[in-house]
Amino acid sequence: MEETSRDDIRRLLKTFGVGADEAIIRHLERVQHPGPLHLKFVLEDLTDYGRQSAERLHFEVKGEVRR
Repeated sequence: MEETSRDDIRRLLKTFGVGADEAIIRHLERVQHPGPLHLKFVLEDLTDYGRQSAERLHFEVKGEVRR
């Protein structure tokens, strides 16, 4: 894999991580539910491959944030 691709991947993941962290913190401050927050993060390939048959990227992580 080219270094350019790795750099792009890392940039996307960093942007997502920082944004997701901020969104979750804001959500926890707004919602005063006593139990844990159950989350699912989904990564999907949105590329238009046209007529080419390509296996789509799909990755999920589920977990909880305790209060």
